[in-house]
Amino acid sequence: MIILDTNILSELMRSAPDPSVLAWIDSLPAREIFLIAITVAECLYGVERLPAGKRKASLARALSSMLVEDLDGRVLAFDGAAAVRYAALVAAGERSGHPVSMADGQIAAICQVHSAILATRNVKDFGRLGIALHNPFPK
Repeated sequence: MIILDTNILSELMRSAPDPSVLAWIDSLPAREIFLIAITVAECLYGVERLPAGKRKASLARALSSMLVEDLDGRVLAFDGAAAVRYAALVAAGERSGHPVSMADGQIAAICQVHSAILATRNVKDFGRLGIALHNPFPK
């Protein structure tokens, strides 16, 4: 199971996504690709913040298409098991002097609960959270 972070989903919605990211995503079985509700909310919020116009409409269509056609039924929720993991992750980050944002903590907790790999460009922040990571962007 691979969970796409917000920066990967955003890249896929660009008019000209990075070829390395496209090649990587195309190499995966569709049934292995998941989103989480936090990522969906972040992307929907990003679209909502835009002024009315062609760009907003285009991004809204692209996101809707991904959610309905490409990833239907593969959006994971932040549930009770993830809440328990979240509390432990965030507290450990505070104790070590590396605070974890609410969104990153929730994302990492969901990945831990599902033993999933997080596809992200943000390996710096997630690297301390005890989850498997994959950065599909060229080094």
